Amino acid sequence: MAMVPNCRSFIISPVSILRTLAATTSLRHSHKSTSFCCSIRDSDLIFRKKNSCRSFSSDSAASLAVTSTPSTPNSIRQEEYGRLLPCPAENFLPRIEHLVVKDGGSILDFITKALNLPPLYVADLIHFGAVFYALVCPQPPSTATPEEIKLYKEVTDPSVLRNRPSIKGKTLREAQKTFRIAHIDEFVEAGTYVRVHVRPKRFPRCYEIDWRSRIIAVTESYVVLNKPAGTSVGGTTDNIEETCATFATRALELTTPLMTTHQIDNCTEGCVVLARTKDYCSVFHRKIREKQVKKLYLALAAAYVPCGVMTHYMRPFRMAPKIVSKDFIKGWNLCQHEVLECRKVPWPNALLEKKYGIEDFNWPNKEFAYECKINLLTGRTHQIRAQLAACGAPIVGDSMYTPAAILELASPGVNPLGKYKKQFESMADRECAIEEWAAKHGKEPGVAIGLQACEISWDEGEHFYEAGAPWWTQ
Repeated sequence: MAMVPNCRSFIISPVSILRTLAATTSLRHSHKSTSFCCSIRDSDLIFRKKNSCRSFSSDSAASLAVTSTPSTPNSIRQEEYGRLLPCPAENFLPRIEHLVVKDGGSILDFITKALNLPPLYVADLIHFGAVFYALVCPQPPSTATPEEIKLYKEVTDPSVLRNRPSIKGKTLREAQKTFRIAHIDEFVEAGTYVRVHVRPKRFPRCYEIDWRSRIIAVTESYVVLNKPAGTSVGGTTDNIEETCATFATRALELTTPLMTTHQIDNCTEGCVVLARTKDYCSVFHRKIREKQVKKLYLALAAAYVPCGVMTHYMRPFRMAPKIVSKDFIKGWNLCQHEVLECRKVPWPNALLEKKYGIEDFNWPNKEFAYECKINLLTGRTHQIRAQLAACGAPIVGDSMYTPAAILELASPGVNPLGKYKKQFESMADRECAIEEWAAKHGKEPGVAIGLQACEISWDEGEHFYEAGAPWWTQ
């Protein structure tokens, strides 16, 4: 269930009807009714350069606004816009709008008028999968203002909901479930909640890759791809267009889109299996659940890592960074991988670091790195990255976990779960210390880190594929 983020103020402001661009006449669906919306918006147009951090949060500095669309066109000058494609050179900070429809109509018209956005831009957002709806507005958080709570109560009042045939027979929780809008002409009725990711996370590297050269194997059931770093396997919440599955489908000129069967981090490169049919997608999922799929990784660590099984317990928290403990903690998830070998190699040269966006964190010894071959035993998000960093050997270029590892080297007691952890008087004190420790981590890498899914096999090796040389050896 989508949650409405914290809001700061309640204002009344008009929004103009946008005059249809000549090129988008066919996209618009005219209707005479006046629309109103509850809007949470961030109007700051702050952006980051292409090579800077691409780690995006779902929160935005926002205010709650009730807006109406007057009948006088062009009351506010429309900003210029050059489409979501091709990918822009800059990345804007996230902006998420939360709306409530007061009068039904097409989703394209509603968002265009409510947010004063060009129709082509809204159409692109829908194409990217950046627009969602729920039949009923989700409940605001505990930090909501009295005005927000009042508005929520108005649109979810039982007397109002009883008059909506679309939610007949559904519980309030069922009606608040969100779904992605798939078509620009989709009808949204009065009372519908709409969430618009106005600035989706972008993956410009998708347009720099020779995707055909990254195909490892093509069979009737699946395709094996050597995924490039800086790309997403199956997309993000707000971008299902710029994905490995989409670009591999186009490179192979397939008529049926490829489907994701498993994930690796955006900053990781290497073997990924994409299914050609729904049946094989289910088959491969079952193989993963039954631990029939074996994955080997190459990790370029900043320090020596001893061979053997490495065991940690990961905090069951959805957001990164992932916090791990060497000691067992009830409710935390088991993380295990086996380091098969660890060999000293030269640290990547400056040209390679620049090419792959590897950041410099002033690691104490950059003469050598250590290439580790790792057998993944459990498949937790960021598992290898978090575990190696917890052992004082973060992955080269990992801007999220390296700063904390450097800090712990300098001040060994700073990690409340580390070797020199202190005793806490209460669980609340420990949780507070863990949150403070998580805040000392960095941002998600922009392009690559020293991590490659080098081998994947299943059915006891009957199907075996290798990714080839990792980026740091090229």
